[in-house]
Amino acid sequence: MKRNVELTLALVLLAWSVSSPAAKDPQCAPLLQHTVKTLQGEPRSLCVYSGRVLLIVNTASFCGYTSQYQGLEKLYKTYGDRGLVVLGFPSNDFGQQEPGNGEQIAKFCRLNYGVTFPMFEKSSVKGRAANPVFASLSTVAGTEPQWNFHKFLVDRGGQRAMSFGPATEPTDPAVTAQIEKLLAEHAPH
Repeated sequence: MKRNVELTLALVLLAWSVSSPAAKDPQCAPLLQHTVKTLQGEPRSLCVYSGRVLLIVNTASFCGYTSQYQGLEKLYKTYGDRGLVVLGFPSNDFGQQEPGNGEQIAKFCRLNYGVTFPMFEKSSVKGRAANPVFASLSTVAGTEPQWNFHKFLVDRGGQRAMSFGPATEPTDPAVTAQIEKLLAEHAPH
């Protein structure tokens, strides 16, 4: 009986830690204190990316900018060992250009662009309906996405976010120069 109670308590605590915001971790910047679901439906705390430079992008499968998946993957492979993580957030907010479900989106990204960077479930990225990650990013950067493939570049400390519009390619020198600069900075302790 005691073992069952201990097991039940452990499962409740595990469920709570997975589903609750990551606000309990003092090492995690407020910008990252969100738990979101992957395309496969698994909850993931963005605090796992603390200390990394993040390029967070709202994506869509049927957009004129969809080919930017190639550049995003190239950045992820080029700079990943140095601490860059690309995070993709599919959204159907602009032109209804992301109609698929998580499985369809994952398959499309993998087969057409070889995407290996983390992708999260489809959600809204603008206005009152924006998911908490994009609401926070928009506040910190002072702008919200106006179309698909808007890019937010976040420093290692999760304190600063810069914004790059959809027309700016991921591998544009303006983006890569900022990535290099942020990768050279040390994460705060």
